[in-house]
Amino acid sequence: MEAITSIISAINSVVWGPMMLVLILGVGLFLMLGLKLMPILKLGTGFKLLWSGRSAEGEAAKEGEIPPFQALMTALSATVGTGNIAGVATAVFLGGPGALFWMWCTALVGMATKYSEAVLAVKYREVDEEGNHVGGPMYYIKNGLGSNWAWLGTAFAIFGSVAAFGIGNTVQSNSVADVIQSNFGLNVWVTGLILMVLVGAVLIGGIKRIGSVAGALVPVMAIAYLVAGLVVLAINADAIPAALDLIFTYAFTESAAEGGFAGAAIWMAIRFGVARGIFSNEAGLGSAPIAHAAAQTKDPVRQGLVAMLGTFIDTILICTITGLVIITSGEWTSGVSGAALTSAAFSQALPGVGNYLVAISLAIFAFTTIIGWSFYGERCVEFLFGIKAIVPYRILWIIAVPLGAGVSLDFIWLLADTLNAMMAIPNLIALALLSPVVFKLTREYFSRAK
Repeated sequence: MEAITSIISAINSVVWGPMMLVLILGVGLFLMLGLKLMPILKLGTGFKLLWSGRSAEGEAAKEGEIPPFQALMTALSATVGTGNIAGVATAVFLGGPGALFWMWCTALVGMATKYSEAVLAVKYREVDEEGNHVGGPMYYIKNGLGSNWAWLGTAFAIFGSVAAFGIGNTVQSNSVADVIQSNFGLNVWVTGLILMVLVGAVLIGGIKRIGSVAGALVPVMAIAYLVAGLVVLAINADAIPAALDLIFTYAFTESAAEGGFAGAAIWMAIRFGVARGIFSNEAGLGSAPIAHAAAQTKDPVRQGLVAMLGTFIDTILICTITGLVIITSGEWTSGVSGAALTSAAFSQALPGVGNYLVAISLAIFAFTTIIGWSFYGERCVEFLFGIKAIVPYRILWIIAVPLGAGVSLDFIWLLADTLNAMMAIPNLIALALLSPVVFKLTREYFSRAK
């Protein structure tokens, strides 16, 4: 086992090294410039389409399984998870306050990446044997790049179907079990079994059930967490200017050791800011377009405009609130990391309440991530083996939930992190090669809209 761990660690250091961060930011920046900053300039248009896309009408309703709003909520359900609470805390702990600045940079170019992913997902989607619309990187690689590139789509589907058990299942159930035990004293195995029953009840209904549950839970949980964060920031209002100064200063200068904080070089701020930003908003991983391919829409660009909001909501709003709460509280120098750091920061402003708020938020965030990622994994195995593989995969998925809750996950974290990067590589290659299609569809859409 030690030999396997050391091999995967070596692969991880390569796939999450400087080249990967350059690839993620480089492709995102290339797409943003190619789109002439459209994702930033048309943010308001995206929110208008989101509001009007709560239900699909007419011919558009026949072109997918769930309304555009539910497609975004399904993608957000998988995206908004432990990364928003534990991931931000880890980035600040390891990279200093400057890591938050690099998370913002990742999110801004990530909006162009997420937009392009959804445009291609709808453009190149297919209808499977059961009449469901299926899409994502494996389909836009196969249908957009041709047979010579088919192996790249297969590689994505293999990495995605396995990586889902890490980032989207066991890591999430373990985080929930741990935080529930530390705050409420409930045994980890009991939490795991409860989660298993809840997840199973949702998955029986397929994408339509997932979409309706995500459409109800995600907006409520995101707004509740944002409100709680804003209350804490109002209490710590005097510390906000100093916190912003730390973020911008430490983004470009070395962080000195302070209290329990060991200090960090500029490279550490960039590395952990970008890596945790991607872990949180998933722009470039290729996961979210699998959900957007199921949207009831006839226009790829309209769904792309809705999809890019996922990165904005996840990182610019939710992660920023978490980061500012941690920095304004001063707890980032305490030596505590992960969800415990976020919990300590909320408790500092809201004694006796803050830790429970974080525990409940983390539990709901992680639950919705498990149901969202189950859909991603199912679509990957369907691409590889056909619809007959969905039910066995779903059973394995449900069984993995309590197992993840009760075991040590150091190895699974490492494997999931590595496979996430290996998912991103085929997807980023495809995005770069298919960028002319995205630019052409975007020009045509906005020329018609004038």
